Amino acid sequence: MNRNTDSGIELHHLDAPNAGRRNLLKLTGAGVAAFGAASFLKTPNAKAQNMSQEWDKVFPKSEKVDHQKVTFRNRYGITLAGDLYLPKDRANDRLPAIVVSGPFGAVKEQSSGLYAQTMAERGFVTLAFDPSYTGESGGEPRNVASPDINTEDFMAGVDYLGLHASVDRERIGVIGICGWGGMALNAVAADKRVKAVVASTMYDMTRVMSKGYNDSVTPEQRTQALEQMSRQRWDDAEKGTPAYQPPYNELKGGEAQFLVDYHDYYMTPRGYHKRAVNSGNAWTITTPMAFMNMPILSYIKEISPRPLLLIHGEKAHSRYFSETAYANAAEPKELMIIPGASHVDLYDKVDVIPFDKIASFFEQHLAA
Repeated sequence: MNRNTDSGIELHHLDAPNAGRRNLLKLTGAGVAAFGAASFLKTPNAKAQNMSQEWDKVFPKSEKVDHQKVTFRNRYGITLAGDLYLPKDRANDRLPAIVVSGPFGAVKEQSSGLYAQTMAERGFVTLAFDPSYTGESGGEPRNVASPDINTEDFMAGVDYLGLHASVDRERIGVIGICGWGGMALNAVAADKRVKAVVASTMYDMTRVMSKGYNDSVTPEQRTQALEQMSRQRWDDAEKGTPAYQPPYNELKGGEAQFLVDYHDYYMTPRGYHKRAVNSGNAWTITTPMAFMNMPILSYIKEISPRPLLLIHGEKAHSRYFSETAYANAAEPKELMIIPGASHVDLYDKVDVIPFDKIASFFEQHLAA
């Protein structure tokens, strides 16, 4: 596999010549590429960054909703930045609400914002947010991910919506996209306030980082990867700053089609955003460590009796993640396969994403 993928980790042998460019092991996870040291922004004391007040989304603004930039804190004291979308015709009603995030390595100005705005057009209050350490959210160093903290980020979104005057706190749902689909399932398994959850084009990040695509990584390769990252920690500690992976989604030719698809979204006007990890930036080299031994879908059955809807493309390389999650989940559950769709098609293709189905799912299960 090529290293440049929204859903890939490439680990390098630290002792070899030109170590930063040599492959030791490629564990395909979700966009853990590196944000160049010269380009990442410092965020002191876990505060949110200066938030842009301009409409800088990769999708057009809807005239059917009101939009607000908001901030809220998670349980670890990190200030998260979000976009709140409210139906214009909401009057003084308390409405059902949905927390949205993903894909892994994306920002709220991309796919999650599109999902959130579209669902607000359909009568829901929605919150799309940047996960901790990314985008306009707080946390330092920049572009680090954690299965624990990022699961908590969803719960913090539920906190925020539950205190909003336009929201009925007993009617809150969650949508997770790509790698944040797995985080969403983990969050809902624990957070009993959430009444229904949708995971679209889902990745199980802990599975893919620890085992590679299709569980192809051997125990010896896993040990090598952990050895490399463990030693990288000494180097980072000595320098006082983490090392970053090479930039993601830059094609060199000959890549698999799904890598070309990622590039077509993240690196072209279709979906490029300067703050996205996946738009030519990257994660720290040691980001995968926490994902290697924390399987986040171990308790997926505990989502029940609340309903679960999994949506995946028929042609998606990642389809097996949703199929496994569906097999392990308890009723009520549903797996919707979109004919002919690839993984990335469900990021932004409004004629492919089954918004009618998503809306009817939440209308049914977030009913008053």
